[in-house]
Amino acid sequence: MKYLVITNHSYMLWQFRRELIEALLQQGEVVISTPFVGHETDFMKLGCKCIKTDLERRGMNLLQERKLMSFYRQLLKIEKPDLVITYSIKPNLYAGFLCQRIGIPYFANVQGLGTAFQSKKLAKVVSALYRLALKKACKVFFENEANAQLFIEKKILLSDRIMLLPGAGVNLEQYPEISYPSDEAGIHFLYLGRIMREKGMDELLPAVRRLKEEFGEQVQFDFVGFFEDDYQEAIESLDGEGILKFYGFQEDPRPYYAATHCVVLPSWHEGMSNVLLEAASTGRPLICSDIPGCREAVEDRKTGYLCTVKDSDSLYRAMKQFLELPKEARVEMGKRGREKMEQEFDRTMVVAKVMKAIQG
Repeated sequence: MKYLVITNHSYMLWQFRRELIEALLQQGEVVISTPFVGHETDFMKLGCKCIKTDLERRGMNLLQERKLMSFYRQLLKIEKPDLVITYSIKPNLYAGFLCQRIGIPYFANVQGLGTAFQSKKLAKVVSALYRLALKKACKVFFENEANAQLFIEKKILLSDRIMLLPGAGVNLEQYPEISYPSDEAGIHFLYLGRIMREKGMDELLPAVRRLKEEFGEQVQFDFVGFFEDDYQEAIESLDGEGILKFYGFQEDPRPYYAATHCVVLPSWHEGMSNVLLEAASTGRPLICSDIPGCREAVEDRKTGYLCTVKDSDSLYRAMKQFLELPKEARVEMGKRGREKMEQEFDRTMVVAKVMKAIQG
């Protein structure tokens, strides 16, 4: 078998789909089409053929999109894959159109609805495009039930074409349970991810300031990530005031999970948050928005707290409740979170389910 994997980010593919790629390599040849943004050489060392692809993850420049469509057309013609697997909206749409036209079996992954479904007008257009592109997909993998149900309600897909996965799952060995840290230097909250509006920055930053003013040195806030929206000045100002500590982008998040008492993610929408899965696997309680793609990772008041999306007051109250818990309760939350990951989100189970689907 010759598998062609088409995605929009080599770094993310390595971080969350490496085990699947390794399973595919045991069955045949793997070609990866992706922008080169990290770990492409690691894929090559595994035995994959990697093809550099120019793709703008955000935005719709008509000329660039035509070039991308033409590139995928040539890619399929030259590589002649037996089966195609796509990740993210543009590969799902463009490769989906081309695969059904040529007659190549293909599997798509809808990892979240993203900004495309936040606007009614744009959602209508994207729904129509998905309806056409996924018409002959063998299976479409979804990371949460709400997203899958929306595609059914909008008549984009029939239910028999849908397979639900617990996201990419989490590698339990890569993210082992780690002893809970001392709180002598204060209770640490960690935000790890892209620093952008849709991740809840407008809700998180005011809550952070309120809690710091109220609890002082008893609470510490650590931010790890990179800027996708215009928050650099605000973050650097809060860092300068001693309200939070900004560490920038870090390729290995594990030391930051180990040092924190709780991970916070007030996101507006997710497919399935890998940060929450990794943090819970490490044995850390979670505070996140009560939305699809986040709520699945948390048992409210047992492994963390769910708060109302786009509500800074609700987020503040959840973080304050956590601060006021005795240490034993915080430790127990983390242990229960690890157990949940072992039972529901083990990546080996996810890979096995995908391989069974694509092998018929």
